[in-house]
Amino acid sequence: MSEPRSTAQHRHRRSRTALAVGVPLALTAAGTFAYGGDLGVLGSTALQASAATAAAPAWAADTADGFASVNSLGQNGTYGGRGGQVVTVKTQAELEKYATATQPYVIVVAGTIAMNPVGKEIKVQSDKTIVGRGTAGHIVGGGFFLGQGVHNVIIRNLTIRDAYQGIWNDKDHDFDAIQMDGAHHVWIDHNDLRHMADGLIDVRKDSTNVTVSWNKLSDNNKTFGIGWTENVKTDITIHHNWIRETEQRNPSTDNAAHAHLYNNFLEDAPNTSIGSSYGNYSRGSTKMVLENSCFQGIKNPVIKDSGATIVQRGNVFSGTSGRNESGGSAFDPKAYYPYTLDRAADLPSILTSGAGPRGSIGTAAVSTRAAAATTLTVAQDGSGQYRTVQAAVNAVPANNPSRVVIAVKPGTYRELVKVPSNKPHVTIQGTGGSRKDTTIVYNNASGTPKPGGGTYGTGGSATVAVEADDFQARNLTILNDFDEGANQNIKDQQAVALRTAADKVFLDGIIVSGDQDTLLLDTASKDRLGRVYVSNSYVIGNVDFIFGRATAVVDKSVITLKKRWNGTSAGYIAAPSTAANRKGFLIANSTVNGDVSAGSFHLGRPWHAGGDASLDPQATVRNTSLSNAIKPAPWTDMSGFSWKDDRFAEYKNSGAGAGSASSDRPHLTDAQAANQEVADWLAGWTPSAS
Repeated sequence: MSEPRSTAQHRHRRSRTALAVGVPLALTAAGTFAYGGDLGVLGSTALQASAATAAAPAWAADTADGFASVNSLGQNGTYGGRGGQVVTVKTQAELEKYATATQPYVIVVAGTIAMNPVGKEIKVQSDKTIVGRGTAGHIVGGGFFLGQGVHNVIIRNLTIRDAYQGIWNDKDHDFDAIQMDGAHHVWIDHNDLRHMADGLIDVRKDSTNVTVSWNKLSDNNKTFGIGWTENVKTDITIHHNWIRETEQRNPSTDNAAHAHLYNNFLEDAPNTSIGSSYGNYSRGSTKMVLENSCFQGIKNPVIKDSGATIVQRGNVFSGTSGRNESGGSAFDPKAYYPYTLDRAADLPSILTSGAGPRGSIGTAAVSTRAAAATTLTVAQDGSGQYRTVQAAVNAVPANNPSRVVIAVKPGTYRELVKVPSNKPHVTIQGTGGSRKDTTIVYNNASGTPKPGGGTYGTGGSATVAVEADDFQARNLTILNDFDEGANQNIKDQQAVALRTAADKVFLDGIIVSGDQDTLLLDTASKDRLGRVYVSNSYVIGNVDFIFGRATAVVDKSVITLKKRWNGTSAGYIAAPSTAANRKGFLIANSTVNGDVSAGSFHLGRPWHAGGDASLDPQATVRNTSLSNAIKPAPWTDMSGFSWKDDRFAEYKNSGAGAGSASSDRPHLTDAQAANQEVADWLAGWTPSAS
């Protein structure tokens, strides 16, 4: 592989032709789903209620992962109110009416509900989904109680807060955000729980088959207690939670049969009024597996009783002190359910952006268009409507006027996928518990021979090619696994995983992975705008692996640098090919990392596609953590064009790879940075899941 590549190699790119996520995980469903034995179309069958009836929230058809997914006690997984009416509530009376009913409901909380009296915990009955609309769903001064035998409950995307009565270690007010006494099959996901009089979450009295995921737990004395029983019955999964500024029970796990804690971020920030007394505590006869979690500033981060066990692996500790214990044998979580791990070092970035309620997911759209969304299911085993993703794309009618969600069940789909320009409003959504569960993969390179003659060219090598406006992808992996080392006879080794050549492309919670030229963000033509928003995602590669002429934002994401096929470390992240007077690439609020040598990667270089001197490539990297892999002079020339003649800059980056301003490292002024925000790039478009 030679560098820099010739203009002829780059010229292939002009032939042109995305995400859910820990991120991580779990960055979840995007379509409007119906409720029955399978996914389908939600039409006009949602019944009227005294509260406004709403179209299904975008993720209300999701099912739990972890122990909440396990078949036991007569309950096969946790799916909440799926199959019941979808109702929107704005008052305490409405919320109580549906939460305490015996029939299933999907209950959408569409505003702030102040509980009266303060401390009231609504007694939720079985078969309920309670989900906030965007970030609007707040329960203030109270919470929820799940009593003996209550099962199949999902509490999601809510903020539950402010029952605090002014006494820090409050023994008199048992005001929890969520309390369970003998419940089973419960999923608590993507909530913001804080400032309560007692615990944020209490899992008590043999409650079991519980999963707690992607929550922000903060500003409290007692965070999360598990147990209060002599029996050893509780099975619980706790993953991808951000626990910060809490003193104790982070969590405290007493007499749990199986406690699986992974990918949690525990943070005790310095110079605050709240200090941690301990982190994860394995008590009684608990068997705990603690994996790939991150502890920052926590006192006594991991402790156990003499009769308890903790198996630790892959955890990261920074600024911690006191007890950090492990010992004994526990269990293999994969004997109960599948799961995938994020790197512990990535969790601060992943969870500070991804935990808690999400404005772009969980919205309960009430428009006619949203209600008319169609869902097509894909499953390799024949349990869906189609066996391949492309077959589902082919089934979308030309010039479709409204959203079509292609819900892809977990599996590896080795195929090429193309969404043509006459099929807008398409979402491709993995339905697994993790973005790693559903993978679309192929292995064409630019120089791969085509049937009938010729080669694919760079743009034509894409595993997934999107040419239709208003496209969305989430909760899946898009991969080009072309093997450079095994194909040294192929000269042009650019191998694209995802190519977009469209406007209003939203890639949320996905992994895009390859080597050279991983993510091609293009436009339909040089004179057309093509806006792309990449959020809560991973982009992985080594040479020019985010490139093209689109106006694109990579926000709250992880950019992972890979070594070359021969084990060397050298490469470039961005290769913008921006038209003059247009925005190029903005990388913001993200993390750049990877197992590569220090000082071996450039942030980017200017790609004047086809030798076009009229282009004005632009890349801004701001408010981003840079590893030591980034060179002190992070920008470089390309194919005879100087980066100094184009638009390359940084602003308030951090980490070992960040550096002060110089002639080789331009920084934006505060005034300049004010005009280079995410909203400036998106130019009036607000990406939202639909």
